[in-house]
Amino acid sequence: MSAGRETLSACIIARDEESRLPACLASVAFCDEIVVVDGGSRDATVALAQAAGAKVVEQAWLGFAAQRNVALDHATSDWVLEIDADERVSPQLRDEIQRFLAAPPAGVDIGGLPIRQRFLGAPLGPSAKYPDYRHRFLRRGVYRHDERRTVHEGLWPRGPVQPFSGDLEHVLAGSIGEALRDSWAYARAESAQLQPPAGARAYAEGMLVRPPAKLAYRLLVGGGWRDGWRGLLRIALEALSDALVWARALGGRAGTAATPSPVGHFSGIERAGPARLVGLAAGEAAAERLSGWLRSAAGEGADVVLVTDRPEPASGLRAHPLPRLGPLLLARALEAEHQLRPIDALVAATPVEGRRMSLVPEALHGLGMVSPEEEPEALMRRVEAELR
Repeated sequence: MSAGRETLSACIIARDEESRLPACLASVAFCDEIVVVDGGSRDATVALAQAAGAKVVEQAWLGFAAQRNVALDHATSDWVLEIDADERVSPQLRDEIQRFLAAPPAGVDIGGLPIRQRFLGAPLGPSAKYPDYRHRFLRRGVYRHDERRTVHEGLWPRGPVQPFSGDLEHVLAGSIGEALRDSWAYARAESAQLQPPAGARAYAEGMLVRPPAKLAYRLLVGGGWRDGWRGLLRIALEALSDALVWARALGGRAGTAATPSPVGHFSGIERAGPARLVGLAAGEAAAERLSGWLRSAAGEGADVVLVTDRPEPASGLRAHPLPRLGPLLLARALEAEHQLRPIDALVAATPVEGRRMSLVPEALHGLGMVSPEEEPEALMRRVEAELR
């Protein structure tokens, strides 16, 4: 450990990963500690981890969330990097993490890492919702995983999130057969978490309406077509998997009312901590005016960011710059911000920004579009009353 630098533990959960684990271990060799929780491997996973100097904890498989919590319980560093055996820390991300540890920002206890999916031998971009931030970097002792979840066991931030730019590389299926098996495995796990809805309409929408709508939206609005046939196949498999979840539920393969699941299918946004406000401003003058309102909101404790087509005003606020505030770019920018932390409200500098929201899904609106004429304190009270 360098003098004055905070420490970092890499936490890995694994089972029968002898082929993929070595590359993962090599990518986290810069960490002060490596913790590997093995879920009952029958291959050389444990021996490879021990040879790399990792602290190995053997724990019969309890589920993804519970295994991650076991790893957290055995980590001893200031910060934790959660990583799977099929993931690798890129050199850029490694360097960025080391700079962060040398001077962690005040008030930040969790980071969002961009995931770069590699599918059938090639990296994906828009078709995988890149940056697809995951909350895998956190201060030890602050967060734990919800063990009621069978999938989507990620963490929900309770304050500002540090966005990283270096990639956490994720190696997905290397063949069509493996991709199909992965989709089926996901559908089985997700359906076990689904509490069956009442009425036939929910099943019809889940199997017949939402999957094709998802395919069209992700290809056209999300820009998935830019990844070529691999992107098309990846999105199509996700849509198929979504349909299979509802088909299994219709066939009696879902959870029950007694299932200890906190959420329904594809839902479960958990909102906690200070209000998350995203400002939208087109033009330098509008951006400067709105930055003053956002500064006031930040002074009241809000978590704020400015999405703008102009350079960041000299305000100390985090900005999400865009070349222009067109509907497509705006939709993608708000999706990325929502990945970091759920959006509670959008604050438009002028009515112009509101008219550019046509392609932004309602799920990203929070309370909806509000005016900076509303006092920050009053808006934060509304967020607390209506969303928290």
